[in-house]
Amino acid sequence: QVQLVESGGGSLQTGGSLRLSCAVYGDTTCTYDMGWYRQAPGKEREFVSAIDGLGNISYLYSVKGRFTISQDNTKATVFLQMNSLKPEDTAMYYCKTETCGTVGQGTQVTVSS
Repeated sequence: QVQLVESGGGSLQTGGSLRLSCAVYGDTTCTYDMGWYRQAPGKEREFVSAIDGLGNISYLYSVKGRFTISQDNTKATVFLQMNSLKPEDTAMYYCKTETCGTVGQGTQVTVSS
């Protein structure tokens, strides 16, 4: 059993920054591969970024150079640093353990022009 709790979302203007956090509770073996996804109103959920146990990282093309994924040393928390935010980044952001398939409840990010 594993539970994911996201935090750090908010409303801000274009060009601002936010740092999302995803705290993992329960089976920490599920934190080997972690990912961030987002879903904008009326759109399908899309992959944003992922990190695996070897430190391999991948990003959605449109966020490369602006977003940075990381984990703390215990791997119990995953972060998504988001800089130079744009209105098109507006979405509900979800954390997911790729290893176990569990998804959190999400945290809303709203970027206004």
